[in-house]
Amino acid sequence: MDFIDQKVNEYAEEHSKPESDLLARLNRETYTKVLAPRMLSGHLQGRILAMLAKMLQPKHILEIGTYTGYSAICLAEGLAPEGKIYTMDINEELEDIARRYFEEAGIAPQVDFRIGNALEIIPTLEVTFDLVFIDADKINYANYFDMVIDKVAKNGIIIADNVLWSGKVAKEISKQDKDTLALDHFNKKVHADERVENVLFPVRDGLMVLRKK
Repeated sequence: MDFIDQKVNEYAEEHSKPESDLLARLNRETYTKVLAPRMLSGHLQGRILAMLAKMLQPKHILEIGTYTGYSAICLAEGLAPEGKIYTMDINEELEDIARRYFEEAGIAPQVDFRIGNALEIIPTLEVTFDLVFIDADKINYANYFDMVIDKVAKNGIIIADNVLWSGKVAKEISKQDKDTLALDHFNKKVHADERVENVLFPVRDGLMVLRKK
């Protein structure tokens, strides 16, 4: 995530709506207590997720990869009044942090939080989603896309995080690791899929935004 100029990133954050006190505390707690804290969406990306959700006002959101709950709280800012966010994570050790902040943010009644393998959970959800956020194991990004595309409403949005993978996808792919190869495959796959239109934003570690036609 260090391939974007730090001064440019700081300038962007300084000229974007600031984090709420709650999100700032969750950010600090994640960096203090959790391994690999850079997996957190963070200030700038969080504001992007919130903005997109507010523009779409989704009734149902699917998030694959809860982590400590930061992105779910941001996405929930745009939920329709009776909306619900379905979020899942395989790491049960982070469940307490996420649930605590969901309660404090006042969104717990709107959150269906499940611990387990997303590949097993997603097929059980008989829901049409207006917004999907993919931020889990990179190896399965293409699989997650295949599993959710028919569950997304027309004009619904799919957002995938980390698609630039610190810029590695733009380097010689034959020499890259399995996560980089998987993300490059995902990027090429969705770019060629006629069911969606896409734009890749070079924000933070890369956001692929897809609109279902």
